[in-house]
Amino acid sequence: MKGINNTYRFLPYISEPKRTNEWIKEVNQLVDLYNQDNITRTMAYQKFFLLHPEIKWAFLASVVSRNAGWNMTDLKGDIFSCLLNGHTADLLFKTYERANWSIFQDAFPQLLLYHYSTLYKRKMFHLMNEFHISSFMEEEWNRFWTERDEDRLVHSLIINEQNLIQEPVINHGVYKKKVFGSPLFLLEEHLHFSSVLFPTLDGQLFGASVHGFRNLHNRIELGKRLFCLLFHPEYHASFLKFALAVGHTGSRRDYEKFCKGAPETNTPMLREVYGKVAHHWVRYTDWSRNINVDGAWYTETDLPKEIELTQWFFQKQRQLEKLAKMKGVFNKFLKRKKGPAR
Repeated sequence: MKGINNTYRFLPYISEPKRTNEWIKEVNQLVDLYNQDNITRTMAYQKFFLLHPEIKWAFLASVVSRNAGWNMTDLKGDIFSCLLNGHTADLLFKTYERANWSIFQDAFPQLLLYHYSTLYKRKMFHLMNEFHISSFMEEEWNRFWTERDEDRLVHSLIINEQNLIQEPVINHGVYKKKVFGSPLFLLEEHLHFSSVLFPTLDGQLFGASVHGFRNLHNRIELGKRLFCLLFHPEYHASFLKFALAVGHTGSRRDYEKFCKGAPETNTPMLREVYGKVAHHWVRYTDWSRNINVDGAWYTETDLPKEIELTQWFFQKQRQLEKLAKMKGVFNKFLKRKKGPAR
């Protein structure tokens, strides 16, 4: 009974749509409820996976969303607050937040349509256009309903999400110039800080990183590698155990407290430093009507050669910490050289 009650609180029963507009409104209200910030998104993905473990992408999305939260609070931690001025840090936060919001705004209605399809025992995917979901994903969900190919659905959702953010976020004029073209972002890439981590309660960090983050193909390949690792039979139970035991706060302390010798990043909890951000679609275009899906995006991917990243990642953090200290010393030197203000 408790499990039923918890499910109802998360996704309440909505009767089959007699008036389609009213049903769509109720689904949109659920999307808005869970798309408030990085915390609500992360936990909504995770709860959905626990409800529908056959939709493996939901767990992948929750873990990647955890990493997005850690990236956001990094900007308020000891290291990046020394490396970045306030304007640049704000732009970086808006970039993470916009991508995070956009993917959820597109993906969660898909998950809800699947959920209610299973309740009604009939497909609801014909309503995807009402939620501005690509025709590509409507076709893929219909295919999944018949073939039950769980891995193909994950690949399709990865392809969809990365194409979805390519133009409005990655190629957006402001973000492209001020964020992805900035010296610090290029430095982060050089230091492999475009990494996604899967922590365990044993204090280990697994994961993978990507070079050339702006490149669509590279991000899709990263998603596929992360999926391969996350559901690898040797490691999956450890990743799920951490997710179930540790609530997401956005602070890297969520996992650092389990790691021996971890550098003190002192990243705050996300809601201590960020409020809710209002978003809306400026304009919507169905990316799949203009882009041909590359068959290579569906090829199988092997595990990365190096998947245990604990010491490597902490070494990179220490390198950034040294860089921050050097910048602090340099700034003090410049102030002394200029002399007291008159």
